Amino acid sequence: MNNPASAILPPAGLGDRKPANQAVLDWVHEVELLTQPENIFWCDGSAAENEFLISESLKQNVLFKLNETKLPYSYLHRSNPNDVARVEQFTFICTPTKEEAGPTNNWSEPSATYSKLQGLLKGAMRGRTMFVIPYIMGPPDSPLTKVGFEITDSKYVVLSMRVMTRMGEIAVKRLGNDPKAEWNRGVHSLLDVNPERRLICHFPQDNTIISVGSGYGGNVLLSKKCLALRIGSYLARSQGWLAEHMLILGVESPEGKKHYVAAAFPSACGKTNFAMLIPPKHFAGWKVTTVGDDIAWMQIRDGRLWAVNPENGYFGVVPGTSYKSNPNAMKSIQHNTIYTNVALTDDGDALWEGKDGPPPSHAIDWRGNQWTPASKEKAAHPNSRFATPMRNNPVLDAHVEDGGGVPISAIIFGGRRSDTMPLVFQARDWEHGTYVGATMGSEMTAAAVGGMGQVRRDPMAMLPFCGYNMGQYFQHWLEIGPRLTNPPLIFHVNWFRKGADGKFLWPGFGENMRVLKWAIDRCEGHGGAAETEVGFIPRPEDFDLAELDVTPTAMRELFTIKPDEWKKELEAQSEFFKTLGKDMPLALLTQHERVKARFGA
Repeated sequence: MNNPASAILPPAGLGDRKPANQAVLDWVHEVELLTQPENIFWCDGSAAENEFLISESLKQNVLFKLNETKLPYSYLHRSNPNDVARVEQFTFICTPTKEEAGPTNNWSEPSATYSKLQGLLKGAMRGRTMFVIPYIMGPPDSPLTKVGFEITDSKYVVLSMRVMTRMGEIAVKRLGNDPKAEWNRGVHSLLDVNPERRLICHFPQDNTIISVGSGYGGNVLLSKKCLALRIGSYLARSQGWLAEHMLILGVESPEGKKHYVAAAFPSACGKTNFAMLIPPKHFAGWKVTTVGDDIAWMQIRDGRLWAVNPENGYFGVVPGTSYKSNPNAMKSIQHNTIYTNVALTDDGDALWEGKDGPPPSHAIDWRGNQWTPASKEKAAHPNSRFATPMRNNPVLDAHVEDGGGVPISAIIFGGRRSDTMPLVFQARDWEHGTYVGATMGSEMTAAAVGGMGQVRRDPMAMLPFCGYNMGQYFQHWLEIGPRLTNPPLIFHVNWFRKGADGKFLWPGFGENMRVLKWAIDRCEGHGGAAETEVGFIPRPEDFDLAELDVTPTAMRELFTIKPDEWKKELEAQSEFFKTLGKDMPLALLTQHERVKARFGA
């Protein structure tokens, strides 16, 4: 296999469009002197550039062409088997003090970390092309939009950034020529893809990210988790907005009344499915549209929260995606898609576990080895991915490019819990809702490092993505509340509660529309509820159960609040809060005591 970082020689007219901003030019020159590439390729995001880079990637086996009839303009990329997921243990927040990073982040002292990274990057791009990628996160005319430049020696990164961001001239124009303008500096090098030299380092006070030793998307597409969440959350606190790990969907009634909902779920909790939800037949005339499937940037205007999706594409988990689980995702990835670590069928189709239809008798697995249904190894890696433009989504919301964003009526938190948490409950107010988000937990799946089934606290689904002290992050949420005259209602959902037989009580998928409908009814002021120790839950008469194949016994179980389970839950919450020490906001400790008191604990 050829070196995926080998240099390329572009034809005349490609790779030479330098920006005029002197700060960018000076920075690129510094990185050039350090890494010593064979040549520099200035990306412009054009179709001609994309075609050239794809052709070079095919020559060097960075990409493999998929069946043009089944998956037009689509490609397979295989990452190194030691490099298949985000690496939280190698991800660092490099703030001047450890306290600023907080106890939930890995901290590293900035000057020492810069020195270490410079040592790793010295001469790292010899014999390689250094690509300079200008991009923006956010709609072109949004006040929240951020400019970034990523330097990389990976063609896969360039091609993926073109899918995931608005890339090229649009970013150069947005930045302008002011050398003091705000922009994010990102440096990435594959090095030798050795886990011992793998680091993803964030310097929030410098608006800088440096990633080395990985070629996997979440570690190297520096626009995504690195800028949009870790650096983004740091900027949001200082600038008075919210950068959140949330999908954004629109839900429109048959009468044409529309609401927007933001929702935060940890991985493996049905986030993309919910963002692209298809209402069941019982809800004929209702429409759900996608603004974003992963990240929401929210600002306050007119006393409300308004959200934009900063991304331009979807970087989703492939296994389990099917026409049964997520038809809109399947339609989205039928063309112009980069697949990573899926299997390859003999006729050039992409294959993964959970795909529709019987598996073929033979394929090449994600490692490049022979595979049959009898093989012990999975055909696709459990964390295999698709990168596809959001334009491919058949239910893309019409207002996705609105720079002012969409108004948020409700925020939904949720996690994977086999017990304790009811199907849905509503928080009492913003402060209580912040507590609900701060205490979110989810049972670990095979994709997470740690014990299967153990509940991991993942506040607001931001545990791996908050770029500063988590206690201060909670405080920022609390301070947003009083600035809102029309705050969104806050809910918690759990699609994963199980009965005594170990089976899921709730069918999920499209039927989650019933939960969404109750939340919208509450937003409109006409949905009924009963008050419980943990918040408001729907009574049987408040919840649309028509044409639903769930027994009354199962429905009761889905909404049962069990004091013994909740006492254990409250103890676990308390242990988590203790880890945040003196930065834990008093208001959330008070909320916790109130819930305990309601249970008589």
